Amino acid sequence: MESLLLIGIGLLLLGLLLMVLEAFVPSGGILGIGAAISAVAGIVFLFRHDPVWGASGLLVTAVLGPMAFVSAIKMLPSTPFGRTMVGRSGEEIAEERQAAQMELREKRNRLLDQEGTALTPMRPSGVIEVNGERHDAIARGGLVERGERVRVVRVDGLTIEVRSAG
Repeated sequence: MESLLLIGIGLLLLGLLLMVLEAFVPSGGILGIGAAISAVAGIVFLFRHDPVWGASGLLVTAVLGPMAFVSAIKMLPSTPFGRTMVGRSGEEIAEERQAAQMELREKRNRLLDQEGTALTPMRPSGVIEVNGERHDAIARGGLVERGERVRVVRVDGLTIEVRSAG
């Protein structure tokens, strides 16, 4: 008779494990069905051993099964597999975007007082090259011809202002 008890408990534990795996492994519901079949079989074995054990197994399954599944679903985004399924959180995306903006702002601020060349006629806006990189810019204090040397005199957000360096 003890074997019915051990088989029943084992089947309940197997059902619980399969329910948790269902949250992590995309099986199309096969693991969930297996978990339900295992849990029902475990409860039947527990009832055959003793009705008190059967009722206890039924209660534990009714409470722990959904709790385990919900807990697994909540843990899923923090696992490597879950991050590939769910994707990045809004906070991670916002942090990356903010870091990229800060990097761009710092890069543009380093252009201040640098010299470059006007790649297009600047009447008053055009394209310049500074340190091998192209930038849109606005000429201050007159027009700048193509090929003329320019100096960056002001950087304000996305706006780069230059003057003729010659």
